[in-house]
Amino acid sequence: MSDALTTGTTDSATDLAARRFSRSMVVSGVRCMLTYVVFPWLLPALGWAGGVGPWIGLPIGLLAIGFNFDSIRRFRASDHRMRVPVMVINAGVIALLTVLVVGDLTDLFG
Repeated sequence: MSDALTTGTTDSATDLAARRFSRSMVVSGVRCMLTYVVFPWLLPALGWAGGVGPWIGLPIGLLAIGFNFDSIRRFRASDHRMRVPVMVINAGVIALLTVLVVGDLTDLFG
């Protein structure tokens, strides 16, 4: 009986870690879509003012970085079979988002 409880807890922790990873990737993807499609192409095509990108991109980028760190924390605590590759993906996404955040800060204050 205790094995069933342990397995249920492990499955639950693994599911939570997988959901956190999915959420972090969605938020990161939204940030990249805004940076590379919406702000440089779509908004100017619609005649809307440019320059709003950093004001919107900065908080979304920081939020995405936070979600990726949360995903890493959850995967470290789980015994998911893809734990290490997922943490490496999260770290890579954090590095790319950091470049975008620095670019937004430079646009705002530089």
